[in-house]
Amino acid sequence: QVQLVESGGGLVQAGGSLRLSCTASGGTFTTYNMGWFRQAPGKEREFVGSNRWSRPNTYYSDYADSVKGRFTISRDNAKKTVYLQMNSLKPEDTAVYSCAARLGLGNYNYWGQGTQVTVSS
Repeated sequence: QVQLVESGGGLVQAGGSLRLSCTASGGTFTTYNMGWFRQAPGKEREFVGSNRWSRPNTYYSDYADSVKGRFTISRDNAKKTVYLQMNSLKPEDTAVYSCAARLGLGNYNYWGQGTQVTVSS
């Protein structure tokens, strides 16, 4: 069983930056594909980006078009933590951000509780 805990959310002005963290417990973190999602009030959850493991020990990241060039995902396997660095934040980035984990490319099996990010104009 994998448990995920996000942190780092908060209130920031437009143009500012935040870094979210997602720390895992349980499982073999190095082989998990990690994803970040967000859900704004009244909207469906949307994909933000992911960090995928590939043999032998390579990771690839991809991003939604809406955040490409502004957000960066990284991971520290020793700390079992994946990060979402968010720069040039916009009011439309306001949402609850959640991390998720999966093995392979199937459905995400494990989810964190989410952390609120609010960007003021």
